[in-house]
Parts: sequence; C-alpha cells; structure tokens
Amino acid sequence: MKKTYIIIGIIVALIVVLASRMDIGLTRTVDWEESFDERSNKPYGVRVFYRELDRLFEGNKIRTIYHQPSSYFYANSEDGYGDHVAKGTYMIIGNSMYLSFESVDELLTFASEGNTLFISDYYLPGNLADTLGLDVDYAINEKDSISKLSFENRSLQSSNTIIDKNEGDFFFAEIDSTSHTVLGYTDNKKKRINFIKAPFDEGNIFIHLQPKIFTNYNLLKEDRFTYSEGVLSYLPDEDIYFDSFIKYETPYGGEVEQDSELSWFLEQRAFRWAWYFALLLALLFVIFNAKRRQRIVEVVKPLQNTTVSFVKTISNLYFETKDHENLILKKMAYFLERIRTEYNLDTEVLDEEFMEKLSLKSGVKKEKVSQVIKYISWLQTKRQFFESNLITLNKYIEDFYSR
Repeated sequence: MKKTYIIIGIIVALIVVLASRMDIGLTRTVDWEESFDERSNKPYGVRVFYRELDRLFEGNKIRTIYHQPSSYFYANSEDGYGDHVAKGTYMIIGNSMYLSFESVDELLTFASEGNTLFISDYYLPGNLADTLGLDVDYAINEKDSISKLSFENRSLQSSNTIIDKNEGDFFFAEIDSTSHTVLGYTDNKKKRINFIKAPFDEGNIFIHLQPKIFTNYNLLKEDRFTYSEGVLSYLPDEDIYFDSFIKYETPYGGEVEQDSELSWFLEQRAFRWAWYFALLLALLFVIFNAKRRQRIVEVVKPLQNTTVSFVKTISNLYFETKDHENLILKKMAYFLERIRTEYNLDTEVLDEEFMEKLSLKSGVKKEKVSQVIKYISWLQTKRQFFESNLITLNKYIEDFYSR
C-alpha cells in the first residue's frame, strides 16, 4: 500500500510539471471588460486607484459602501442606527446608472448639506442630469482610438495626458454656464467639456466623463496617473465614501455569483489540466482500492435530536442571505409568543403597565424589560431593516434571558 502511494505521488508531480510546460508559448487572453471593480487586477479594474486613496487622502477615513446610498445615508444619519453621521466626499467611479431615484435624492441632499459628490462615468442617471441641467453627448474618434484629456486650470497643464483604446468621447453638450465651472476638456479636433464643478446649496458636485483614466491600465502606463491626481486635487481633504454597491449587484438587482478561491487557477490552462488529471487519478485510486479483504462492520448510531442543529441551520441561512427583515420578524414573534405562553400575558399592547407585569412575573429587572420591549415596539414601526438592527435585537433578548 505504501508503495502505491509513492507511485501515485510521483505520477501527480509529473503531471503538474508537464501541464505547466504546456502553458509555455500559449497566447493569453486579456479581459478588457470595464468593470471598475476595486478588487480587480484586470486592465479596466480600479484596484490600483482604490489602494492609492489612503495616500492621496492621508489622515482621512476611506469607507467602502456596499449598499444603495439611500439605505446607507439613512442608517448613518442623526436619526439612524449607524456608527457615525455621514460627512465627506461620496465617490462613484463608473456604473452610476444603478442609482435608484431615491438614492439620487439622498446624494443631492448629502451634497446640499455641505458635502461633496464626485462621479466619473460615461452616463448620468436621468434625474441627476435634469436637476443639474446637463446634457451628455458622444463623438466617435474617426481616425484613431486616442483621446487627449486636459485641464482648464493653467497650473495643471503639465498633468494633461492621453488615453488609448478609446473609440469615442463623451462630453457635455449643454451646461448651465451661469453656475457651473468648467474644469477640463477632451481634446481631439476641438475642445469638448468633460469635467465640471456644480455648486449645490452648501456643497459641490463634480462630474467627470472619462472613468477609464482611473483604471489599472491607464494609471500604470507612463505618467498618466498625474492627470488622475489633478482631478482629485479639486476634492476637499476629507473622509471618502467609495461606492462599491454595483460590484455586488447585477443591473436587475440580483446578487452576482461570487467566484470561488479556485476560479483563478482554473482560468490558467496548465493548472486546469493538472487539476483535472489529479482528480482522475484520485478517482482511479478509489476504484481500485474500493474492495477490502474484510467487510466493514457497520456502526449503528442511536438517533440524535437534531432540533437545535436544524434551528441553527435555518437561522444561518437567513443571516447569510442577508434576509434581515424576515429574521427580525421571526425573532420578535417567537419572543412575544414565549412571553404569552410562559407568563400568561397579553402582548397586544406593549405599554408601561405591560412592562411592569412582565418584570414582576419574570423576575427580570425593569431596565432590561424596558430595553427589549421598547426596541421591539420601535422595530414594529419600521419598514426597512439592517444588520445592526438584528444584532441589537438579539443582544437585548439575550440580556433578558440572562437576568
């Protein structure tokens, strides 16, 4: 048996070496999809830019937002249950069309309160463009795929740059010249405005129409990064809220399937063949060693009570799918049902008299009873729930039973 293991190990090692050699000389396909994903090392991901934010805005906090702005700003407001009140610069690089009508309103409110909104994208949500009085147009590069990007400010002229692999340019066909400030252009045959600043009440909104300049490919090519630094120099030195919601959501609102840790290896031809060969050998080994000289004596285990495991499995399922609302409603219903059953109390009206009776019958301090009952009453008035609500509710219920 030991000799068999040694032979199989040698064969597997040879297969891995041969498969690796097979990959030499093969043409690799480059993925030019414009994902603007801060986790992507592909040419049009923005991982390099995302990692440089700490240096560019040194001393400020960089927060990555995985929710619709409407949900995030509600939670992190004076009336919400977030860990801070949102203030600073909200940054969106590409894929801004996912923004819901409510989210655009929240972003405008955010800017009007003295904050900054920065969007670099080809298109703008309709209600945002209408509010700012903007009209975006497109022109094809007729001769080549190179575009020049330049600044209006003379002190930034040295940061002007070009981008290649660009079939055309988006530009502002119409702006409100009385209130909007022109900051930059895309230059081919003639200047076309592609970077503006729009004051909005007490804050500012910056709109830039060439997100490709912030991607890995352009930041690492020659000195094009200086243009990106020039664009960001207009932003105030404050906390950054980097939008990443679209990287986890499809355009239709469904969840994107996340790649497994093995996916990168399977994309490499050599590793993929080595993996398949290893699986084949493992299968052959199982088949040829399936027969034993003596039959296995089956161990009959007693039946187990799996109720607790089942409950844990179901609760984890709700939690992992982020169905916070369903789980919160079930926990509240179960808690109130237990009170009705154990203490024979009517839970229809959760007032001070009810809390006094519950404290007397359960022996739990009035402070703990008031804490959990008032929080449940508050949750019953809400229409939207967050993970923090679920964690707080669970803590208060556990404190109640700990007495």
